Amino acid sequence: MSFRVVRQSKFRHVFGQALKRDQCYDNIRITKSSWDSTFCSVNPKYLAIITEAAGGGAFLVLTLDKIGRVDRDAPLVAGHKAAVLDIHFCPHNDDVIASGSEDCTVKVWQIPEGGLRENLTEPVVNLVAHQRRVGLIVWHPTAQNVLLSAGSDNKIFIWNVGLGEVLVEIDSFPDIPLSACWNRNGSRIITSCKDKKIRIINPRTGDVIKTSFAHEGSKPVQVIYLKDGKIFTTGFSRMSERQYALWDENMNNIVINEIDSSNGVIFPFYDPDTSIVYLCGKNIYARVCLLFIFQGDSVIRYFEITEESPFVHFLNVYQSSQPQRGIGWMPKRGLDVSTCEIARFYKLHQAGLCEVIPMTVPRKSELFQVDLYPDTASDIPALTAEEWFEGKDADPVLMSLKECHQNSQLSAANKAAKKPNILAKAIKKPLSGSSATSVGSRSQADTNSSSVTQENAPTAANIQNILDDIRKLKIIVKGHERRIKSLEDKVQFYEGQKNDSHI
Repeated sequence: MSFRVVRQSKFRHVFGQALKRDQCYDNIRITKSSWDSTFCSVNPKYLAIITEAAGGGAFLVLTLDKIGRVDRDAPLVAGHKAAVLDIHFCPHNDDVIASGSEDCTVKVWQIPEGGLRENLTEPVVNLVAHQRRVGLIVWHPTAQNVLLSAGSDNKIFIWNVGLGEVLVEIDSFPDIPLSACWNRNGSRIITSCKDKKIRIINPRTGDVIKTSFAHEGSKPVQVIYLKDGKIFTTGFSRMSERQYALWDENMNNIVINEIDSSNGVIFPFYDPDTSIVYLCGKNIYARVCLLFIFQGDSVIRYFEITEESPFVHFLNVYQSSQPQRGIGWMPKRGLDVSTCEIARFYKLHQAGLCEVIPMTVPRKSELFQVDLYPDTASDIPALTAEEWFEGKDADPVLMSLKECHQNSQLSAANKAAKKPNILAKAIKKPLSGSSATSVGSRSQADTNSSSVTQENAPTAANIQNILDDIRKLKIIVKGHERRIKSLEDKVQFYEGQKNDSHI
């Protein structure tokens, strides 16, 4: 009789390995704010970090290739009148980032192509409605230009960023909202509040659908939606022990477990493609006897969520010696699939270092790993803000990461140096008379032909652009096909009603 001692999972051996210091980002004046935020946002083009600034609020935006020491005079996004508390890049436009601040405003910024060359002080959109500081902003996952903001005035606003208008005001909180998350198609939001309650809300009407207690402790609770509608929370017990919990869509508890007795808030990062949730604790920045003391977490725990009991399966821990001041999470389309990288974190150190930590599944083959990389959310929005507000819902438009793998292999092949072949051309003896003239003419023609061929030969950059255009066109065509099918169904329905009325 045989039995399985260890649960089978392709993610059992996921490991994290921080890059060397010269491949990270150093010499950054990271904010000293005590607000419970990650202080960092990242996408396939840029890295943004909230910085300490005198006389206002600012954050740093770097292109990903600008590794090493950051110049003390590096240009900043510096348009807020008070400290910046939260930043997030738009999921549908890598050049757009939103920021919330203690000056009660939300500002949306357009980063110029190639990154900042001077301080950026004028936002493209200034969103003003909150009466107190704005500590939380979350973009809609599928609708273009829809943004959620939460403030210390106990309100949540849903914005149409393109028009700079409030779509919905949600005034259902007796205290400060601490976290918020959209579900996969953006038809619901779930929030945690300082009153210890979790609320499921209809974001179009502001109506509270369900209210429930999650964790008994008084410290902040973080909450996220999973792809199947389940809910995952992190919080504290009555004895101040840190916990995580899994709930069904009606807030019925499935599992709740204790982690440790540390006092830092745990931020969950969820990958819907692999069903792995990463728990990143954050250190506390406290002032004691005129000294600033850091206490907190230096580990990243990760779990796989399945339908099998105990439902949340521990995988491993990434351990380091330095506590994390904040942390950023790279979207799936920005990962290096050629190395089987399934996640990448940007860890902020208290000493001004942003450390890059790839999470990798060890595989021997260099081929594209289909089981690790199902189609993932692309940067193409599925809906406009107007369509979403009218009641339409849509899952994210998906893209294949296999093309990214092929593109990286193509770039590597083009970068490989080719040695000249000395036998490519036969050595010709000089001839006299007309023969020499004809040979010379032929040789000149061959030279011209080869030069023309070299000029017309496609470069790696051109091939890369063509492949990117093909990928985007495929995604757009799929979206059009889905909308055409929907319109055909509506026409068929109306024609059926018309025929019934004639009968």
